[in-house]
Amino acid sequence: MTKWGTLLHRVFQDAELSDPVVAKDLGGVEAALGVRLPADLSGCLAETNGASALYGTAILWSAAEIVERNREMRDTEDFRDLYMPFDALLFVGEGGNGDLFGYRVLVGGIKWPDLYRWDHEDDSRTWFARDLEDYLRRLADPAVM
Repeated sequence: MTKWGTLLHRVFQDAELSDPVVAKDLGGVEAALGVRLPADLSGCLAETNGASALYGTAILWSAAEIVERNREMRDTEDFRDLYMPFDALLFVGEGGNGDLFGYRVLVGGIKWPDLYRWDHEDDSRTWFARDLEDYLRRLADPAVM
């Protein structure tokens, strides 16, 4: 089993993994959203193009869903009246309670591997994990969520 697959199965008893992403699809994500993906995310998607756990929650979106969901968050007209802009986040997964998780985008790039939680109830954006592996471990911890 792969590094990410092993980790996912170790921290989530109900982890379900997708087939690896095709390399050109990773480039398509970067082109569509105008940002280079962090190495840990690219590596994970190259091993499993998305994963679900926590009773079917999409804890890590597929490459196509990353594009679709980020475009939705950035382009939905109603969201402009409800929330701060989402251009500064690259969402990659969810927690099953409406909150989304993503990397911080600054000056068109992701400079640090940290992930942030966007709270759908109050539109706050708070630090959540130091990298993708830490994100998955913390997401699996009921005390954190």
